[in-house]
Amino acid sequence: MNEQPTPHILIVEDDEVIREATATGLRRDGFSVATAADGPGGLEAFRREHPSLALLDVMLPGLDGVAVCRAIRQESAIPIIFLSARSDAIDVVLGLEAGADDYVTKPFDPAVLSARIRAALRRADTTPAGDDALERVGPLTIDRGGYTVSRNGEELSLTPTEYRLLIELADHAGMALDRATLLERVWGYGWAGDARLVDVHVQRLRAKIEEDPSDPRLVLTVRGVGYKLART
Repeated sequence: MNEQPTPHILIVEDDEVIREATATGLRRDGFSVATAADGPGGLEAFRREHPSLALLDVMLPGLDGVAVCRAIRQESAIPIIFLSARSDAIDVVLGLEAGADDYVTKPFDPAVLSARIRAALRRADTTPAGDDALERVGPLTIDRGGYTVSRNGEELSLTPTEYRLLIELADHAGMALDRATLLERVWGYGWAGDARLVDVHVQRLRAKIEEDPSDPRLVLTVRGVGYKLART
């Protein structure tokens, strides 16, 4: 049996103590690690190192983490997790809207960070699901074997987390799923998570799959509960 390659993690953090402590902890947990101390250096390292996942500080010299995230998203769908000393809602939402999959507020438990990383990498696993049948959801065609989603014949560029969210909703079409359930099934949270993760990713998913994201007809809000995929 072939061994799985060691996940390669890029840490972009300007605080040397945090950067090196995080790198040491991740190496101890079995990851390989590359680091950068500022935004431009982080982008350069991303293009050189081809990481499996990027950890980005929000406040970086030269180019902030949100800008780095947007630049990475133009080139790659790798998982991105923000590391932030600030828990302000605006910072969190801006990071998620830029394309991040998750965020961790400093100071963080190294074991929790490793768990978040492993969960994000599992979501990004593109191993074929073994079901080659095409699934139609309104104008969408979901090819689980090929790990792709198309709208009216045009393939959509979904991140792994957006894809997993759509699949979870499709597996329970017509059923309202609350945010806690989605956090557990999509993000792999075995603990209380931030509902903003769900809300922002639903907004991002709608922007890609809906004809008019301001008037969604596929991913519907169920007030006081969560979200459901419309039966079509």
